[in-house]
Amino acid sequence: MAGSAGFSPRAWPPLPQARFAWLCAVAAVGAVALGVAAAWRRRRTRGGLVQVGTVSELLIYPVKSCQGVSVTRAEVTRLGLRLGDLSDRFWAVIKEDGRILSAKQEPRLVLVSVTCESGYLHLSAPGMKTVSIPVKLPATNSICSCRRFGTDAEGRDCGDEAAQWITTFLNSAPYRLVHYETDMKTRKPIAFLPLFKPTDEVAYAEAGAILLISEASMEHLNAQLEKKIKITNFRPNIVVTGCAPYEEDTWVQILIGQVKLKGRMSCPRCIFTKVDPDSGIMDKKEPLKTLKSYRKCDPSEQHSFKNDPPFGWLYAVDRTGVIQVGDPVYKIIC
Repeated sequence: MAGSAGFSPRAWPPLPQARFAWLCAVAAVGAVALGVAAAWRRRRTRGGLVQVGTVSELLIYPVKSCQGVSVTRAEVTRLGLRLGDLSDRFWAVIKEDGRILSAKQEPRLVLVSVTCESGYLHLSAPGMKTVSIPVKLPATNSICSCRRFGTDAEGRDCGDEAAQWITTFLNSAPYRLVHYETDMKTRKPIAFLPLFKPTDEVAYAEAGAILLISEASMEHLNAQLEKKIKITNFRPNIVVTGCAPYEEDTWVQILIGQVKLKGRMSCPRCIFTKVDPDSGIMDKKEPLKTLKSYRKCDPSEQHSFKNDPPFGWLYAVDRTGVIQVGDPVYKIIC
């Protein structure tokens, strides 16, 4: 282009010496200022918060081992997620001797869907009419002792209609449905998992009040499986996006909104993960076989994990509050 040579840096006249020195001094001051700002940012990061991801899904499992309910916001209580009358694992199926039933023993439990409205819990399943159970049960209904992993909670019996419905659907031994009420005895995970604290408690959940898994960890696992599985095989409460695979293993303390969660341990994964949530059929090997091939616990924690591979993290609730999908997840830097 004609005349373009006039804009070439090589054609610029030399700067006067004083002006050149002044520009160098300004550049030096700017560099120092940027260095100070970067150092300040690093100090703030070390002593505060670092965003590690974003909440992409929240899931409540009102009846232990039955289908979950996806919600956009939830209250985080000391016993887990809650939205209205739906509280995480506040209902459970028990055997006649009080032992809490899991899909490990009855895989078809995962086919039972749950809704809650107008003060009633509604259960639906293939080939069954919907049964409705009042959330607030009559005080005359008996209170049962409910045992899981050698530690007991309490629950109020939901009545004969609910018991008959569950027993008919599973076509097995007689079962009862119970509901945990907030003034009842809770289970203490420390009784079978020493990495928990004496103050940690749950209703009918296996261990932690909150289970968190990242989408990246799930994608990494699925990339190694011949048949892809859903994240609901692992039944998380909080799903996080925007981080690296298994980065959640390093989140000892996190903040979501005003909610503070303290990590206790990675979740030991059992045969429940082999149950297809869509069919209720348990696979013979996967995903446990693949997980065991590369996911190992710390040798010092072998007594807690035994042969179960770690996947996802279990948290205790240090500060309650409300969280919602889209909330940033911050790692608390001590």
